[in-house]
Amino acid sequence: MKHWWKYIKPYKAWFILGPLCMIVEVIGEVLMPMLLARVINAGNLGTLTVGSSIGTAGLMILIALLMMAGGVGGCFFSAKASIAFAGDIRNDLYTKIQAFSFGNIDRFSTGSLVTRVTNDVTQLQNFVAMVMRMALRAPGMMIGGLIMAIRLRPSLATVFLVSVPLMLIFVGGNILTAFPRFQKRQDKLDAMNSTVQENITNVRVVKSFVREQDENEKFHKANSDLKEAALRAMRIVIQMQPITTLFMYATVIAVAWFGHGLVLNGEMAVGDLSAFVNYVIQILSSLVMVTFLLMFSSRAMASAKRIREVLDEEPDLNDENAAQKDLTVREGRVEFRHVSFRYYKHSEDSVLDDISLSIDPGSVVGIIGSTGCGKSTLVSMIPRLYDPDEGEILVDGVNVKDYSLYNLREGVGMVLQKNVLFSGTIAENLRWGDEDATDEEMTAAATSSQADKFVSTFKEGYDSELEKGGNNLSGGQKQRLCIARALLKKPKILILDDSTSAVDTATEAQIRHAFTHELAGSTKIIIAQRIASVMDADKIIVMNEGRITGVGTHDELLESNTEYREIAESQLGKKGA
Repeated sequence: MKHWWKYIKPYKAWFILGPLCMIVEVIGEVLMPMLLARVINAGNLGTLTVGSSIGTAGLMILIALLMMAGGVGGCFFSAKASIAFAGDIRNDLYTKIQAFSFGNIDRFSTGSLVTRVTNDVTQLQNFVAMVMRMALRAPGMMIGGLIMAIRLRPSLATVFLVSVPLMLIFVGGNILTAFPRFQKRQDKLDAMNSTVQENITNVRVVKSFVREQDENEKFHKANSDLKEAALRAMRIVIQMQPITTLFMYATVIAVAWFGHGLVLNGEMAVGDLSAFVNYVIQILSSLVMVTFLLMFSSRAMASAKRIREVLDEEPDLNDENAAQKDLTVREGRVEFRHVSFRYYKHSEDSVLDDISLSIDPGSVVGIIGSTGCGKSTLVSMIPRLYDPDEGEILVDGVNVKDYSLYNLREGVGMVLQKNVLFSGTIAENLRWGDEDATDEEMTAAATSSQADKFVSTFKEGYDSELEKGGNNLSGGQKQRLCIARALLKKPKILILDDSTSAVDTATEAQIRHAFTHELAGSTKIIIAQRIASVMDADKIIVMNEGRITGVGTHDELLESNTEYREIAESQLGKKGA
């Protein structure tokens, strides 16, 4: 409970008022059978008068109105409290996920995180609303009904000594069985969501390789697994209603059987027996409410456990121990000192192995090498998207771990291999680089990245709407907008991770020329597959299998590095120029 108090505390007035309103309804439920018994008994004895019947009817109407007000109030406050409670949890979950490193996200998977923020929080919200409506109502009806039943006929109330324990044993067994089944159901929902997300995100690849049938089969399997897990869980819920109803009406039959003899012998009035039966139904109905509350609690507990796993997860990367949180990136000098890294910490194979490298501020550095040799991983460590397993990375002579993550990443601009744009206008996407940028600054950045040429052809210009991921643009157009976004940021370190692969060589040359003028004082690190993209760099780094195999200018590497020379000759001809 202590974990959830922070989400209850701001709305404790609603959490208190909701159940209190339900108590009003409970009092009415307990009083109504007695008033009805009074009318039946008076009618049976022939003492019923118009005045007394009108008075009793008026009192019953008043109680009914108060019950209605209590019921509506209880539902209103429980809805407000549960929705606000869930909203705050959802906000905290989303904020926590934003702080996760790539490693944290990989441990949960994207589909699982989506399920936890949506479905699991909804399960908890529904349970809180149910608790508020039933927490006092069900026990109140049970205790009130039991008191009134014993008051009417103590000997007849002994029937509860048999029915209630049997019912509780049945409920307890079902709850113990239900919890692991609901946990498994949520896990299968994770798997299905991951399958759907992966398919929709990569739908173009699926269609281009004509793999729709395979993806359908994959989804059908995930969906079938979820269906089977859901059915196994719901079988517990399904059998609860008829069996608890059976207990209830068996008890009613037993009361009617023993009670009719008391009535025939004149030991009990007909109206009292009628009231007693109503109290039996109330008592056992309240037990049914508690039963379903406990049943749904097993489902909510499974969801709560999954939510706590996310909230309790410690981000792999944080700046809590940063020694110079106020420091900003000023020059753009970068140094790697004996850096090694593994994606899987227990793996023997390193992605990067003992990398040492110095990059001067304001210089242009090219990185080239075979696919999978660690180029992207290397530059991702500068803004601390990953931390090295061994060694350290320095920016302006300061370990990157001593910067605040905000200040460090504000000083670094990245254009990733996978060009990511968001739904919204082109202008809104560009202003990710600088939210206060003027229209003129935005246009200038787009002009430098050669994006203004195609944006100006759109009817709405920079106010044109982009689909999710920029799917209504070509690959080259997305790359140029991503470069413009990075230019607008005016970072001291700009990293281009194979970010001009989808543009022609002439456009790429114009973009590189713009870098020289627009970001003259910034350090530019260019990862490329094309020699032409890096041959004019101040320094070129050649990588292979996680190691640096050569450093120098284009001409120096042609003379000294066999690997670089082979790449150059394959792309530029025998002379490599």
